[in-house]
Amino acid sequence: MGLDQALVDWLLDSDPALRWQVERDVVRAPRPAWEATRARIATEGFGAKLLALQDPDGQWAGGAYFPGSSDGPDAAEATHDPETTEATEAAGEEGQPWTATTWTLNTLRDWGLDATALAGTAELLAANSRWEYDDLPYWDGEVDCCINAYTLANGAWLGADVSGIAQWFVDHRLQDGGWNCEWVEGSTRSSFHSTLNALKGLLYYENATGGSDALREARRAGEEYLLERRLLHARSTGELVGPWVTRFVYPFRWFYSVLNAADYFREAALYDGITPDPRLAQAIEVIRAARLPDGTWLQEGRHPGRAWFEIDVPPGEPSRWLTFYGTRVLTWWDGQLRVSPIPK
Repeated sequence: MGLDQALVDWLLDSDPALRWQVERDVVRAPRPAWEATRARIATEGFGAKLLALQDPDGQWAGGAYFPGSSDGPDAAEATHDPETTEATEAAGEEGQPWTATTWTLNTLRDWGLDATALAGTAELLAANSRWEYDDLPYWDGEVDCCINAYTLANGAWLGADVSGIAQWFVDHRLQDGGWNCEWVEGSTRSSFHSTLNALKGLLYYENATGGSDALREARRAGEEYLLERRLLHARSTGELVGPWVTRFVYPFRWFYSVLNAADYFREAALYDGITPDPRLAQAIEVIRAARLPDGTWLQEGRHPGRAWFEIDVPPGEPSRWLTFYGTRVLTWWDGQLRVSPIPK
């Protein structure tokens, strides 16, 4: 996939949190060049702004998954149900806030911030942060598999002992191969959203720690759950599992999309040293079809909820972030680049 230089220049004209990834995965700049840009995340732009918002107790916004009690009781009623979320957005209502500790850590980690910029944070959270669910200790996780996946990855990144959460994923995998945050309500069928979030956490942990045979087996079972469904379809009916599958929005948050999933499978294949699974083909063509003639992808919506600040364009405008992800996935699939994931 040849890239127009104007498109590359447009992608490079971005915050260090994105620019270093463009340099590494699109431009194929020498490692010292993109590492220098990556180092700027802690001192410039979006990353520096988020770091400056950290509370003295190690948290952000005074809470683990939701902001502290000053934000009111409605925060505790946020939902992982995509239909409810879409209805909330359509009604112009405020959705789940994205400012608390876990979401901020997710963002900084996803951007590639060096963990040394948060030295001491793991210890502060161990001492001061408790989950809103049952007041459980932060690094022990809780019952929601998406929350546990984030905590698994964030703990591995910051050097906390999250081996108990890793085992939790082995113990709570469902019979069909994946996970569902509603298992505590009796659900026995896996969720696309929950399974993708679990896989991303497991891969990050494995990359950081080496993992175990049991964790690798769980990860591969979860991958098979999505691959059997071609990343798009309900297995029972063959129909598109939901309109959110082909809706591209950045930041991804906890939401599944075929772009979010395909980028995971890219990273997993590179980590495992394998070629792309052919069952990804239909998903890849969905991503390709969404690309505009100028090589960009549009921001197609906005996950409602309070954020610290905007990091991407409004709906309907070309998104540098989505264009980067789409370009990276298609370039990998088309075989023109083979980029090993950086050490986490």
